[in-house]
Amino acid sequence: MVIDSIQLKGKGIEKNTYDAIVIGSGISGGWAAKELTEKGLKVLMLERGGNLVHPNYPTATKDPWDLDHRGRLTNEDREKYYVQTRHYSIGGDNKHLYTIDKEWPYEEPKRFDWVRANTVGGRSLLWARMSWRWSDLDFEANVKDGHGVDWPIRYKDIAPWYDYAEKFIGVSGNRDGLAHLPDGIFQPPMEMNCVEKDFVTTMKTKLSRPVIMGRTANLTQNLGNRSKCQFRNLCHRGCPFGAYFSSNSSTIPAAQATGNLTLRPHSLVNEIIYDEQKQKATGVEIIDTVTKTTERFFAKIIFANAATIGTAQLLLSSISNRFPNGLGNDSDQVGRNIMDHHKFSGAGAEVEGYEDMYYVGRRPTGIYVPRFRNLTEQRKDYLRGFGMQGGASREGWNDRDHITKHGFGESLKDAIQNPGKWTIRLGAFGECLPNPNNRVTLNKDKKDPWGRYMLETHVEFGENEKAMSKDMTESAAEMLEVAGYKNVKPTYGISFPGNANHDMGSARMGRDPKTSVLNAYNQMHAVKNVFITDGSFMASTSCVNPSLTYMAMTARAVDFAIKEVNKQNI
Repeated sequence: MVIDSIQLKGKGIEKNTYDAIVIGSGISGGWAAKELTEKGLKVLMLERGGNLVHPNYPTATKDPWDLDHRGRLTNEDREKYYVQTRHYSIGGDNKHLYTIDKEWPYEEPKRFDWVRANTVGGRSLLWARMSWRWSDLDFEANVKDGHGVDWPIRYKDIAPWYDYAEKFIGVSGNRDGLAHLPDGIFQPPMEMNCVEKDFVTTMKTKLSRPVIMGRTANLTQNLGNRSKCQFRNLCHRGCPFGAYFSSNSSTIPAAQATGNLTLRPHSLVNEIIYDEQKQKATGVEIIDTVTKTTERFFAKIIFANAATIGTAQLLLSSISNRFPNGLGNDSDQVGRNIMDHHKFSGAGAEVEGYEDMYYVGRRPTGIYVPRFRNLTEQRKDYLRGFGMQGGASREGWNDRDHITKHGFGESLKDAIQNPGKWTIRLGAFGECLPNPNNRVTLNKDKKDPWGRYMLETHVEFGENEKAMSKDMTESAAEMLEVAGYKNVKPTYGISFPGNANHDMGSARMGRDPKTSVLNAYNQMHAVKNVFITDGSFMASTSCVNPSLTYMAMTARAVDFAIKEVNKQNI
């Protein structure tokens, strides 16, 4: 069921009351709605963006000539989406999925590339779908090197929930037998091409370094009502086949099938309401982004899943006599410890040979080099580690060399019928240390277009990340040189926080309420009926993509919440 402000206008409190409210419809919000509704609760899902129903993605099946400007961004687009266009993923063919930055501004005393969706499904429509389990190497890192707070969980606590999530979403990959990158429940992996297979063999022989196939939430076998990947490489537009996991194709339909979900788009949650007598949250206030009116909704349980920065802004805006600095912020950790992976370091090369070989389709993932630094011997220049994503391919008709060498006419027509040279590229993603000074705050002297205090970002990468980034580049170049490839070109650089689209940490979990916001079950220490299972809860970043961990932890948190309700503890 989808409702709008007109349907609700004039109805009483009892009509605005549900068993649970889920704020946000992205990866974790979709999972929260699915789990809560399947356990029998009447759930209201609130989404800031507009409605989008699977499989009706507007540009998913259009040819380039059917798109305005052949799917490219215009100068006007770049002015409207002045933050979103810092990220590689936005184009003229999918800009409708993103937030128009001019309408949703924030201040950047320190630059933060806040990538945001503006639609039902959230960033589940924008993610790159890499699906890795964390290990105790990750969960124990903080306590071992003294950065951040100790995770209150270990791999054994979440392993069954990884199983649960993988079975539902469908992850293709190999069982690679790596202790620090645990195997899961996989569909058959996608296939490496000939150059990638050569690279795997060379790295194993010369460096004893594993190179594996990417584990991705793209189906290689049909799963329920979803069909396997068609290898179109148009994931960024939304997949009408449901071949990759998104809230739209998976968790929201599952929740709707129960008859227990009410979805309300165009609903900006402005505040979580705290009742000081009951000592719990009783509901939320929203701004209808169409009518600009406010509305209140009430529930016994609230799941905040507005994404790391959005959830921090919401909590800091939810003030009361009990919580003058933001809901649940007794520890002064709300909005702090913002982290993201850093990227832009890597290397590329040309590969000789294999001129009689090619590949089939447009594969939506690539090869992966699991972390190999600081596993046994600790480097002196930085802590933690990084992984590398990449792949090999052949240059095609759109390569500049074809134009410059052959010009136009018959010679060009002949040339573009043959593929160009093989190339290979590695790009690294590095871990970020938690730092309480990396934070977001509210500027109480300035308001945004929605009447809220303006959000400010104060986040930057430190010396540890910069030292790691240097090694990321040098390591990628070294691997390609050891493989014997030609014209190796290192890429030195480090992204701004936010640009990896893996923002984490604004309401971290921990063992001690004095230094953390959430307990081991994503439950607020100070407000027992509020749970946060988006990236906010992360106490560290690992070096692998975090989304699978959000899903597993969300399912685990809902299971705990229902048990607490049944015990009348909530």
